[in-house]
Amino acid sequence: AASDVYKRQYMKKLIVNADDFGLHPAINAGIIKGSRDGFITSTSLMCSGSAFDDAVLQAKATPALGVGIHLTLVGGGKPLLQARQLRTLVDEDGLLPADYTVFAKRWYAGRIKKAEVVSELQAQLERGLSCGLKITHVDSHQHLHVLPGIADIVLDLCSAFGIKKIRMPQEGWFWRGGFNSTAGRLIGREGLSFCSALAKMKARQARFVYPQHFFGMLAGGNLNEFLVGEIIRNLPDGVSEIMTHPGMDAESLEKTFSWQYHWEDELQAFLSEKNKCLLEQKKVTLINFGGL
Repeated sequence: AASDVYKRQYMKKLIVNADDFGLHPAINAGIIKGSRDGFITSTSLMCSGSAFDDAVLQAKATPALGVGIHLTLVGGGKPLLQARQLRTLVDEDGLLPADYTVFAKRWYAGRIKKAEVVSELQAQLERGLSCGLKITHVDSHQHLHVLPGIADIVLDLCSAFGIKKIRMPQEGWFWRGGFNSTAGRLIGREGLSFCSALAKMKARQARFVYPQHFFGMLAGGNLNEFLVGEIIRNLPDGVSEIMTHPGMDAESLEKTFSWQYHWEDELQAFLSEKNKCLLEQKKVTLINFGGL
């Protein structure tokens, strides 16, 4: 019996989570195709996204896909609440800060009111929980949910709403996986991993659960068949999460977003027959956050 417990504990389990569900119809289409024809098992729903309704409709027709909430405080888009309710969070055009660096400078300078952050995140959680989908977990756009100060807000809100599963984007300090990274990406990854380590301590105290291992930060937006194959080959025992950003119609997405992501390459990595075979060879069990 003891050996059976040992085997269960050290099996390789994998969550493949596609971010930004609800941001754009072409992203929604890529995520759904990756779930139906590939091994994307999970996604996170951007409740303030312009393609939210389309995402919910498609998710309801794809019951095998686990759906979490992608909390959003950055990205330059519109928040869920009215701009007049978020005077310190949005700019003069009523838009959220462009990215995490802009947000962090204003947040730590005391120029963003905590009450506004709480109100916007609460509204997003309420919309996600009331859309008719079973919500499996929470993560966030540009990982703001692990930022010191924001992590406390997110953990408190999620506890109040009964959500106890969360992403912790702490990629291995020395993980490269064949990706030729810039120094800037490496520094950003190390900073995020440090914030995640701090957030993990608080999450454990609050009895949250999360995958033990995380992949897809360093090569975010640049995953391909080879890089995903390298992750699978090196997958540790326990539960791992791969974060991905799949999409279709890359030409349309490139006109809308300046991120230089490779949406179609990321999608193909999880449709790949070679990588599906690798999963079988390595005896990897696919799950979503609901299986934690």
